Amino acid sequence: MEFLQLLISGLANGCVYGLIALGFVLIYKATEAVNFAQGDFMMLGAFITIGLTNAEYMALPFWMALPVSIGIMAVLGYLLDRFVIRRMFGESQTAVVILTIALGFVIRFVAGLIWGHEPQTLENPLAGKDISVGGVVLGMEDVAVIIVTLLLTWSLYEFFNRTKLGLAMQGASQNQLAAYYMGIPVKRVQGLIWALAGAVAGIAGILFAAKGAVDPNTGLLGIKAFAAAVIGGFGSLPGALAGGLIVGVIEPFAARYIAAGYSQVAPYALLLAVLVFRPHGLFSQVRVKKV
Repeated sequence: MEFLQLLISGLANGCVYGLIALGFVLIYKATEAVNFAQGDFMMLGAFITIGLTNAEYMALPFWMALPVSIGIMAVLGYLLDRFVIRRMFGESQTAVVILTIALGFVIRFVAGLIWGHEPQTLENPLAGKDISVGGVVLGMEDVAVIIVTLLLTWSLYEFFNRTKLGLAMQGASQNQLAAYYMGIPVKRVQGLIWALAGAVAGIAGILFAAKGAVDPNTGLLGIKAFAAAVIGGFGSLPGALAGGLIVGVIEPFAARYIAAGYSQVAPYALLLAVLVFRPHGLFSQVRVKKV
């Protein structure tokens, strides 16, 4: 029973890592850029939802606040691309990486100014509720996290592989000039993908806040999610989720059967092993870039 309890807890945490990793992969698939502020976007989405729902702020009904906060995060993602990322056009990817790292510091600072540095929780209808399956107690928040993550990953996978817009996004990432000559509005497509990544970060923030407390440093989970994306295979949506689940499951088992401190080191030890023995990731989708 203890094994199953640890497994469920790890899967729920891994789903949050996987959702943040999905944001990394979404932007990379469409623009070949890496947004290291994705974890901070998740944290911001959590705080926005807390601000909309908690009684000391706006006190909106929980189910009404969800689409509002997700929409706000989508708009912020689009505005980031429109007024910041596009101005980096022609610069090296290293410059974009440094920019997003600096943006993460700014987001954490602003979040601290607005909401303070004390941990805050999201008031939600699933808090404190659980179900028992075969002697294993499952928190409703954990169940919701797992279900929503699986549905969202499947939807995004289908979107990128079966819709014209999704295929256009992948085409724009391979060769922007060729995509432009084929009639694809490259700038608009990239703006949409940043908006989509912002919305996914918002969903991840809501799910994380439903499980536990949030503070500005929560955004640093993006580092662990980046490791999960690399482990799963950067560029693969299912791989991002799988990497997140692997990292999430490793942590509680390392803490229980090795030592508490090893739970934080184990994901990065696995990352090192993957980079050495399978550099493209465990579930990579290696493709030849067309020029």
